[in-house]
Amino acid sequence: MSLPDEQVISIRRAVQQGRAPSVSGFISAAVARAQQEDGLAQLLDELDRELGPVSDSDLAWADKELGLA
Repeated sequence: MSLPDEQVISIRRAVQQGRAPSVSGFISAAVARAQQEDGLAQLLDELDRELGPVSDSDLAWADKELGLA
């Protein structure tokens, strides 16, 4: 398995700048984030199946409560 050159350069730069402990550490953290996102997406899909999709009025309420509207 290999990565595109531009990604390898970016990862090595992150290591040189101290933003990642190593190339493998960077990749491990990226995989862990992807797994978390997959788990969250699965949870949201399950909630949609159980409870139905979020209504527009619920989204408007959430935006208001979060100060986004």
